[in-house]
Amino acid sequence: MIQNFSFIYIDPGTGSMLFTILIGVLSAAAYFLRNSFIKLRFLFSLGRQEKTESDNVPFAIFTDSKRYWNIFKPICDELEKRGQQAVYLTASPDDPALDEKYDHVSAQFIGEGNRAFARMNMLKADVVLSSTPGIDVYQWKRSRNVKWYAHILHSANDVTGYRMFGLDYYDAVMTSGDFQAKQIRQLEDLRHLPHKELPMIGLPHMDVLRERLLDAGELPEHSVTVLLAPSWGASSILNRFGAKMIDALLKTGYHIIIRPHPQSYTSEKQMLDELMNRYPESENLEWNSSNDNFDVLRRSDILISDYSGVIFDYSLVFDKPIIYADTSFDKGPYDAWWLDDEMWTFTVLPKLGRQLTTDNFESVGELIDNCLNARDLKEGRAEARSDAWANIGHSASLAVDYLMAKRQELLEGNQMHDPA
Repeated sequence: MIQNFSFIYIDPGTGSMLFTILIGVLSAAAYFLRNSFIKLRFLFSLGRQEKTESDNVPFAIFTDSKRYWNIFKPICDELEKRGQQAVYLTASPDDPALDEKYDHVSAQFIGEGNRAFARMNMLKADVVLSSTPGIDVYQWKRSRNVKWYAHILHSANDVTGYRMFGLDYYDAVMTSGDFQAKQIRQLEDLRHLPHKELPMIGLPHMDVLRERLLDAGELPEHSVTVLLAPSWGASSILNRFGAKMIDALLKTGYHIIIRPHPQSYTSEKQMLDELMNRYPESENLEWNSSNDNFDVLRRSDILISDYSGVIFDYSLVFDKPIIYADTSFDKGPYDAWWLDDEMWTFTVLPKLGRQLTTDNFESVGELIDNCLNARDLKEGRAEARSDAWANIGHSASLAVDYLMAKRQELLEGNQMHDPA
């Protein structure tokens, strides 16, 4: 007889909630057992007090993806230079950080997905720095054994571009522009949250790109080169325009570089394979998938994208024009939904380049020529740089200054409240 087990089906949302509850219970149990062990050890030591935080990590950095190593490497380099002990915890088994040879900063792979969050939920550290949003919202919970959580942005754009409540439960957010601090304060006031610390440090990865660009010198003479670097998903350029976009670009006679988003190779493999087979590399076309995008950003004269964060790297560091796709943006799932003000990104894009629409993409050659010769776009880039990229060249140093000062403040505060 066939049994009907449909009554035990658990939908994904409920499953995620149950997993979160389980992690919370396990974390609480681990905390209780650890404190019970410490009390017993204290009793057996006949009242002699022992330090229980010697195994705490002074500084921990957490990343859910190897893609963000470019943000954290300058900070790890600065911590290493100052001889500060730190641990870099990554959810990517092939994170480049794992190959670094530091004396004071150690890199560890802590598992992927929920395994990584489970490890973070029981972490013992004084200060944690991360670019991962959603702490205390989804699976990642604040550990009772962490004194301070700081978030660092990975692009020069709106903090309201995060999913709802993404930054609410951090203690500090490192910003790169006044408009970001304004958005955070508006959200805090609307949600009756305590004000976070908002140190304005800048953007470490853009500082590194700038330094590399200065060291690289002038490019040799070359034909006009167009870089198509879309994001991924249903609204991306390759999904919306696909072969028509590539045909239109090839008709310009310019050299075309197509650099798909890394996620496309996994989530959109069939679509991407079809395009790559249909348009093999040639004298005028190349496909690029290198881990480091510096070379293609430097070699190209104009970028075509669709609201990817690379737009700001390209415009503000390399000082070149962009063409941005006409893609709809649903504010519903994001913190931007809470605010009446238009997102900074959408106010600044017309100052950085021209819009690609369904009406003009077949004449993209004219659009490219217009952008390459437009004086107003150079002025717009300077304005955006002033708005969104503070402390150019000094961000990693300022970030470490903040982390060290905050840890010292926390330790001194603990000593003041220590009954011993």
